[in-house]
Amino acid sequence: MKNLGNLMKQAQEMQGKMAAAQEKLQAMEITGSAGGGMVQVVINGKGVMRGLTIDKSIVDPEDKEMLEDLIVAAYNDAREKSEEVMREEMSQVTGGLKLPGGMNLPF
Repeated sequence: MKNLGNLMKQAQEMQGKMAAAQEKLQAMEITGSAGGGMVQVVINGKGVMRGLTIDKSIVDPEDKEMLEDLIVAAYNDAREKSEEVMREEMSQVTGGLKLPGGMNLPF
């Protein structure tokens, strides 16, 4: 039973580390860009958009599709960077332990 107690203690420690990592991700700001930086999106580590900047020189009412595409591309760039940061954070929490497929924590 001593091993079970140890296992429970480790699980509680990991849960605490996971909560701290989630708070850290929530507070992070990651910027993605498109169009040579003409469109920038800022998201937190959980993928929630916090800001959008569009250079006025690319705003063309006759070509709104291009602007929409640039916004999507900038968001996707930020999201990709965010996912990399999340993988690094979770690797620290799990001590580099590879989780089985489908167990992408914390989401």
